[in-house]
Amino acid sequence: MAASPEIASLLGRRGRLELDELLAALVVDGYLLAEDAKQVRMGVRAGRSTVELHPLVLIANARLANQHEPGRPLSLEALTEWLAGHAGLPYLKIDPMKINVAAVTQVVSQAYAKRHKILPIASTIGEATFATSEPFDAGWAPDLAQMLRRDIKRVVASPIDINRYLQEFYGVQRSIQLAHDAKTSSDSSSAILNFEQLVELGKSGEVGADDRHVVHIVDWLLQYAFEQRASDIHLEPRRDTGSIRFRIDGIMQKVFELPAPVMTAVTARIKILARMDVAEKRRPQDGRIKTRSASGREVELRISNMPTAFGEKVVMRIFDPDLVVKDFAQLGFSPSEGLNWRSMVERPHGIVLVTGPTGSGKTTTLYSTLKHLATPELNVCTVEDPIEMVSPEFNQMQVHAAIDLDFAAGVRTLLRQDPDIIMVGEIRDLETAQMAIQASLTGHLVLSTLHTNDAPSAVTRLLDLGVPHYLIQSTLTGVVAQRLVRTLCPYCKQASSQNPATWAVLTHGWAIPLPEQVFKPVGCLECRNTGFMGRTGIYEMMKLSPRLRGLISAHLDLSDFGRAALAEGMRPLRISAADQVAAGLTTVQEILTVLPPIDAFESTEPPRHSTD
Repeated sequence: MAASPEIASLLGRRGRLELDELLAALVVDGYLLAEDAKQVRMGVRAGRSTVELHPLVLIANARLANQHEPGRPLSLEALTEWLAGHAGLPYLKIDPMKINVAAVTQVVSQAYAKRHKILPIASTIGEATFATSEPFDAGWAPDLAQMLRRDIKRVVASPIDINRYLQEFYGVQRSIQLAHDAKTSSDSSSAILNFEQLVELGKSGEVGADDRHVVHIVDWLLQYAFEQRASDIHLEPRRDTGSIRFRIDGIMQKVFELPAPVMTAVTARIKILARMDVAEKRRPQDGRIKTRSASGREVELRISNMPTAFGEKVVMRIFDPDLVVKDFAQLGFSPSEGLNWRSMVERPHGIVLVTGPTGSGKTTTLYSTLKHLATPELNVCTVEDPIEMVSPEFNQMQVHAAIDLDFAAGVRTLLRQDPDIIMVGEIRDLETAQMAIQASLTGHLVLSTLHTNDAPSAVTRLLDLGVPHYLIQSTLTGVVAQRLVRTLCPYCKQASSQNPATWAVLTHGWAIPLPEQVFKPVGCLECRNTGFMGRTGIYEMMKLSPRLRGLISAHLDLSDFGRAALAEGMRPLRISAADQVAAGLTTVQEILTVLPPIDAFESTEPPRHSTD
């Protein structure tokens, strides 16, 4: 958008933005109708409680029609970007994960930043960058440049983001610096300690897990992770500092650094919340925390810690209860895959296995399936290590190795509990496999997981464990291998054409037409400029037909078995993924980073047509 000198002059007439000038400029620029602008003025005059709000917020709250984009309201971000254009400054959507909070909060005090309504967002030796929502009020910049002896760069950002992160950045940093009661000052609220002082106090043991500042840091960390859609929080101790990283859509991202003694106190606080032994620092421990997000939604966290060279590493896996109420289509099943899956799990008996590496969504698939199957007429029991998500519809048991309650003993106990459906967290050894088979033979449906790369390999894994081939023939109903791939952001994905060479790599051996149109990632405010938002499942379903059962023997050849499964209608993971590309949900490049190489039994097959 080209800046207009007339509009810039109108907006900057009084330095600070005024509502009347903003509305007039929006009308002149064709973003608002004169009648809409009049309604906003009248509404503000009628409501005294809104006079302290930034004029951009007042206009955005009215949710007026954007005349430049019919059918969409004039949002705060659109207004801020428009303002930046006329001020001749860059527009920025603040991403706290890309800001070194410890560094920027040292540039100016919180009082100074509040007085001028600015937020420091970057700091180098020669330049400091500040976000402002008052681009025509720049009197502070020359004075600050002289005081800091650095160049001052200004960008325009949303006033709501500036106010919010002013509180968060300085609040969290103050809590880190005051993670103990400052005994050297009578006024602890004004005692700001530097990094070296904090390290020394940490060594003397004066940073406590119950200190209010440590409580604040942990509360902020959890809420921030929920907001960023993180699936895991990693607290990683190092020699001098501790690193905090989030896994978002399967990708690890560094978020924050804490001084080592503060990281120790934060770890202790989390162990207290998870009901773990705080004094035990030599052995790994597991725990869980139940809390709520800022919106009031209940969230469970599974906590795992282990000793490392520089302290205890903690990983918190976040489980959103909303995930397990998804239907099969929301998990990524195509209509035909949904029918296949239902035909496997809605049988009265048999074993159904879900395979894939850690983090491939096996637990979500099983929980969603159990939610689908659990009715008042059925007794659904699980034995898990650990219990991932507590659900009122199931009877859940956790294994305890210390008292010899393993998966096999758990299944043995469940068989005396009159179950209809049994879910075994994982088949790890022969004894567990034998108990699962016994449960199936006695008329129960058994769901479980294995760690294999593809569906046919599950049969050879069972044979390797020592399960007799004739028991596999009589009990195994089907195997589903799965992976998770990132999905394109629906707000910014852009239509594109598919490169025939990369499509041929993905669909090697299958005669699947090149899609007329695919989409590529772009990056926007909603997806934090990654181009991706969320993940979906891709599946390889092998239902055991009479022919496949007949091929299972003590000396099974995996290549022959895999080719037979393909001939019986099994579609490989990459072909299921190709459907997701053709539907505009993801990209070939994303899939090729997730999937294993083409199996030997596929590479020798002639081209086939997709059956879906």
